[in-house]
Amino acid sequence: MDVQKLSALSPAELDAIHNRDTGLDAIRNDVRDIINQVRTDGDEALYEFNRRFDDVDSDTLVATDAISGAADVIDEDVRYALEVAIDRVRAFHERQRRDDWTDDFEGLTLGRQFRPIERVGAYVPGGSAAYPSTVIMTVVPAKVAGVEEVAVVTPPADEINPVTLAALDLAGADEVYTVGGAQAIAALAYGTDSIPPVEKIVGPGNRWVAAAKADVRGDVAIDMIAGPTEVLILADETATPKYVAAELVAQAEHDPHSSAVAVTPDETVAEAVVDEVDRQISDLDRSDTIREALANDSSGVFLADSMTDATTFAESYAVEHLVVQTANQKEVVDAIDSAGSVFMGEYSPVAVGDYASGTNHVLPTSGAARTTGGLSIDTFVRSRTVQELDREGLESISEAVVTLAELEGLDAHAESVRTRLE
Repeated sequence: MDVQKLSALSPAELDAIHNRDTGLDAIRNDVRDIINQVRTDGDEALYEFNRRFDDVDSDTLVATDAISGAADVIDEDVRYALEVAIDRVRAFHERQRRDDWTDDFEGLTLGRQFRPIERVGAYVPGGSAAYPSTVIMTVVPAKVAGVEEVAVVTPPADEINPVTLAALDLAGADEVYTVGGAQAIAALAYGTDSIPPVEKIVGPGNRWVAAAKADVRGDVAIDMIAGPTEVLILADETATPKYVAAELVAQAEHDPHSSAVAVTPDETVAEAVVDEVDRQISDLDRSDTIREALANDSSGVFLADSMTDATTFAESYAVEHLVVQTANQKEVVDAIDSAGSVFMGEYSPVAVGDYASGTNHVLPTSGAARTTGGLSIDTFVRSRTVQELDREGLESISEAVVTLAELEGLDAHAESVRTRLE
């Protein structure tokens, strides 16, 4: 990595940074073919895709029975870690609950009510690998919201990782199915003999999962279309380069398409961060993936003319994970509206949000933070308005209602008011 000046970047280079390529366009047709095959052939298509993509030949897609008691057979320290994470995620999401309310609006009783979605599907990457954190981040908030049925899909394996099963057990998943990729999203959206359809699909996945969610959206609700993970670190002269570098490296190890960016107005810090990145990579198992991610067009260490310029860049970048390591960190954070999750100070690594601080790690990517937030209780709840008027209340607004109804040529609307007041 080399330090680059923000002000020296060409329009094309800036575009590559801001408009992170998710890689979805290149696979949309293939994904649509998979979805159509699942809609046509149901379980048989799922078995075929399990064999073709995951090299697993099984006689069932249902693994619900495997989660019962799974938490009792894992190591005590692992169970403790899962329980800590679940407790913290549950507590944070319980704080988000909304209460029904009604109030008097000049003689009209109006209110709002909140009801959970009844059946939700959660995608958990994995198979033989363990991603218990994604189980926690999807299943626990759904259950806190009151979702009655949470169906989890996860890629097949000769044996599902026992830690994933334990997390499913402790988090309260209701159903588990062993199918992954675009075909799993299709199964959740349209249903098969083994997998009943859901009303909403949540959870992260690879680009095949993301492309499938984009394709089925409209037939079923989704949380968001999440691309490769990303981090942006704002650092001033008070930042510790070792910590800044650690954040870049940590996000880069996810995927070669990850975006890892640091911006600072201090050239000494920028150069030290680059040196630290090179030093830290050499000791890590996923060094090849990290190097590839840090070399892509949407990653880099950038020198800004000022912290104001750096915050302006961060706002337009609208990153998934925003890390702020500055002397006036609150002022910097307050100047940025668009970010999925914010980590303030040297002792707030992104990893705490990934696992056990309590906030959710299913977050908007690719600039989506400009218009949406991460997974929350709101993801699993629908709202409705209620109203109750007595005759006096109806009389108080009848003239306005009748006038507007007639203006729009809806005489029956106007008459529905008049007939009550005759």
